[in-house]
Amino acid sequence: MSQDCPALSSAAPVAWGVVFVPVLLWSAWQPEDRMTWLLEAAPAVIGAVVLLATRRFFPLTPLLYVVILIHCIILMVGAHYTYAKVPLFDLFKDWFEWQRNNYDKLGHLAQGFVPAMIARELLIRLQVIPSAAWRNFFIICFCLAFSAFYELIEWWVALISEEDAEAFLGTQGYVWDTQSDMAWALGGAILALFTLNRLHDRQLNDMDTARP
Repeated sequence: MSQDCPALSSAAPVAWGVVFVPVLLWSAWQPEDRMTWLLEAAPAVIGAVVLLATRRFFPLTPLLYVVILIHCIILMVGAHYTYAKVPLFDLFKDWFEWQRNNYDKLGHLAQGFVPAMIARELLIRLQVIPSAAWRNFFIICFCLAFSAFYELIEWWVALISEEDAEAFLGTQGYVWDTQSDMAWALGGAILALFTLNRLHDRQLNDMDTARP
């Protein structure tokens, strides 16, 4: 589809990389815990590689590039400090009298929000599920399954590497951390579908209109 949307396929990834690369380099510079950084930053790096590999034959809408970039930044900030020690959310903890640093909840909100938009774009463009209602239902189920699978990954990492488990999990002693993480992802998926659907549809229509 690079011939259909040449401006999008060339300009958007370049602008994306201009933001992504400096944040990645900052994140990798003297992180709080090197192993935790590798684990937390890996999804952002993998996502960047996938976008680079697909930018010509399957460019995404500008909206999707933006939300993916925001999610990558959230991941890289969390990787640098570890999710339990992000300074801004330490301030929020004091201001709002939270019991813990809640930066990980922002991460899990994005974990539902961004995959929901990715799934929506793929399902619409590939014409997998024509019905909007059934498509939204599938997307929400997919995001919940993705969140649950990520919690399994965290559990496996904790079993393999006890030394880095606490920093990676970021539970901070909260007994319902796993369940609340999935609830935040669910909320993020629903929020994305109800707030960005019209803008996303306009950009998808623009992409269709650009076809020869």
